[in-house]
Parts: sequence; structure tokens; C-alpha cells
Amino acid sequence: MNYLNDEMVYGKNPVLELLKSGNPVNKVLFLAEGPSGRNQEIISLLHERSIPYQFVDRQTLDRLTNRERHQGMLAYIAAREYASIDDILALAEERQEAPFILMLDEIEDPHNLGALLRTVDAVGAHGVIIPKRRSVALTGTVAKTSAGAVEHVCVARVSNLVQTLQELKKRGCWVSGAEAGGKEAFKADLTGARVIVIGSEGKGISRLLRENCDEIVSLPMKGKVTSLNASVAGSVMLYEVLRQRMQGAK
Repeated sequence: MNYLNDEMVYGKNPVLELLKSGNPVNKVLFLAEGPSGRNQEIISLLHERSIPYQFVDRQTLDRLTNRERHQGMLAYIAAREYASIDDILALAEERQEAPFILMLDEIEDPHNLGALLRTVDAVGAHGVIIPKRRSVALTGTVAKTSAGAVEHVCVARVSNLVQTLQELKKRGCWVSGAEAGGKEAFKADLTGARVIVIGSEGKGISRLLRENCDEIVSLPMKGKVTSLNASVAGSVMLYEVLRQRMQGAK
């Protein structure tokens, strides 16, 4: 295969063979110019495997491949295979524990995602849910930052976070969104089947997702800074859930 680095492959046949191999893929980019009929086999495979794709201009592909012969397409390789929501819930059932899930709303920094995966593994949560679009995927940088946790944490990538949240609520989960203006997290009841929602670095939790949370909880802020880094806030919230679970188990 014609790899540019350990996260990327380009050229029609290499991309096609990568998809046929069943190896995990984050996303495929196509050249927006000209007829797309010759790409139909690849696009069909993308639909079959629910892999997102995007059409971009030639300058973008030239830049990403250092002007190598990309034949109008490029695929980003995932660090590992994605799980499903059912996989996450099945893990909770296997451990005979109430589901403990982290949902991330458009986190774009791979270092934040990697750090959160490391915390998810440390607190024994059952999985992470991320959106397919406008979010960092399981890249090599994420894997490296996670210090190996990416190999042990179920990560599901879904098309619609709101619909997924509604489904989890139907299956018995209570949803706590972490954002300013809510009840203090350390005084909230975070026991039982729980989804913790952390918003993006700049915008926080999107309006529709926020409206579908059962409650909004906040971390107390005593200093001059009014917000925390997403991975820090998420980690503190996850450990508070763990603390309450351990206290309840005594």
C-alpha cells in the first residue's frame, strides 16, 4: 500500500484494498472534480461499512499527500475498530454493573480525546460515544496520547448523538450534561446507569443535546478562570461518578 504515514493511505487501488480488508477506517476524501462513476465501488463499500466520506478540492489532496500521485482519493486509517452501543451495554452487563458511559460532543483535539480514553479506562467506565462528523476520530495521535488505553476502551462512533442519547434513556440510562449553570456535581446523585456528556472545547454542549440531558451539573470554580479544558473537566466528572459508585458499594 502507498502510505504517507501510519494514519493515511492514498490512491484508488490502495484505498479500495484497505476497505476490502475490513481494517478500521476513519474517513475517506475524494476529489470533487470530474465524474464520480469510477469511485462507485468504493462509495458503496463506505455506505456498507458506515464510513463517512467527503469531497474536497485538488489543493487539499495535494497538500495532504505532499503532491504524491493520489488519484483523487485518500483514506484515514483508524487506530482500532469502533464498537457499537450494544457492545458498550453488553460489557456493562457482562461485568454485572450499571452502564457508565462518556459521550463527547464534537471534541476536536486528539490530545483531549486520548487523555479522556485514559481516564475512562482508569475509572472502569464501559465506553465512549463520539459523533462521526465534526469530531476527532481514533487517530494515531489519539492512540499515543491515551498511553495504550485505546486498546481497552470501547469507542462507538454514531451518526446522531441526540438520537443515541434518546435510545440510551429508553434503555434505562440517566444523562448528566457537564456545563456551567447546573447543580454542583459533587452534590448531585451520579449513581446508577449513567451517561456523562462533555461538550466541545469552544462551544460546550450543543443546544439539542443539552435539551435532551436529564440534568446539567457543574464543577465549582473558585478562581479567576471560568472554564476547564475538556479533558480535565471530563476526568473530574468521571472520577466523581466512580467515587459515588465506590461509596454506594460499601
